[in-house]
Amino acid sequence: MEKVTLNNGVEMPVLGLGTYKSTDPAECSVSVKAALECGYRMIDTAQLYGNEDVVGKAIKESGIPRDEIFITTKIWCDNFSHARKSVMESLTKLGTDYIDLMLLHWPYGDIYAAWRDLEALYKEGVLRAIGVSNFNTDRLIDLINYNEIRPAVNQIETNLQAQRLKEHEWMTRLNVQHEGYMPFGQGRANEMFEDPKILEIAAKYGKTPRQVALRYQIQCGVIIIPKSVNPERVRANADVYLDSLWQKGTAAYTEGNWRESLDSWKAVENTGVVSPELYYNIGNSYFKSGDYAHAILYYERTLKSRPSIAEITSTASL
Repeated sequence: MEKVTLNNGVEMPVLGLGTYKSTDPAECSVSVKAALECGYRMIDTAQLYGNEDVVGKAIKESGIPRDEIFITTKIWCDNFSHARKSVMESLTKLGTDYIDLMLLHWPYGDIYAAWRDLEALYKEGVLRAIGVSNFNTDRLIDLINYNEIRPAVNQIETNLQAQRLKEHEWMTRLNVQHEGYMPFGQGRANEMFEDPKILEIAAKYGKTPRQVALRYQIQCGVIIIPKSVNPERVRANADVYLDSLWQKGTAAYTEGNWRESLDSWKAVENTGVVSPELYYNIGNSYFKSGDYAHAILYYERTLKSRPSIAEITSTASL
C-alpha cells in the first residue's frame, strides 16, 4: 500500500478503513479483518465510535504483526481535560502499547491542555504521531503558533462535493497532512456518482464511480478512509491501486528487482482480484528470487486457475 511521510518522518498509508458507525461488533470485526486480508494496513477508529476494543481484537486475530498496521484513534472533547488518562484507556481497549496517530476529535473544550498531554506522550513514545480532526484553518494556525509540536495530520470531511481545496492549500503550506473522511459524501451524495463526467471516466478505465472518486482524492494528495462493513465493498475500495501495482510489478521485474516485483504483485493478490497471469508473474518472481518451493506453488495455481477448453468453448458460444 502506498504511503506518505508525515512531518515527523513517520510513514502513513494513503488508504485505510474507516469505522464510523460500525457499532455492531460482529460486522465491525468482519470488515476490519477483510480489509487487512486484502492489503489495507491502516484502520481508523475513535473513542466516540465505541468500537476500539473490537478493532483491537480484530487486528490481533488477523495474525498480521502489529508494526505493519497503522492505527488511528481520536480523543473525544469531553476527555480533553484528562487526555493522558483517556489515551491510556484507548491503549487498553485497542490492546496495544502504542498508537500510530492520535487526534483531537473536534476543536472544542480544553484544546491546549489536551495538546500538551499529547505532546508529552509523543515524546515518551506512546504516540508515534499526533494531530487534529475537524479543525478549520484559523484554529489550526492558532494551535501551531502557540505549541511546540506541529500537528502531523488534520482529518476533515473531504469528497467530490466538498473538496476543501482552500483548506488543502493551507495544510500544504503549514506542512500538515490532509486526511479526508466520508470520501463518498453524505445526504445527496449519490448524485455525484451519477455525474456524466464521473460515469465517463469510470467506463473508460473499467472502474466504478466510487473507485474514481477515491483515486482522484489520492492523486490530489489526500489520505482517505472509506468506511464499509461489506467485505466485497471493502475489497472494491482497495481496487483503486491495482493498475499502479501492476505497473510497478512489471517495471521492477523488467529491471531485475525480483523482490520489489513480488511485493507489488502480492499486493494485487491480497485484494482478491486474481488471474492466471497474476499467479504466473508471482511464480516467476519467486523463481528469480531463488524461492523454488513458492515458485512451484504459484505455477500450480496458474494451471488450476486457467479455464478449461470446455469452458472457453462454452463462453465463446454465448
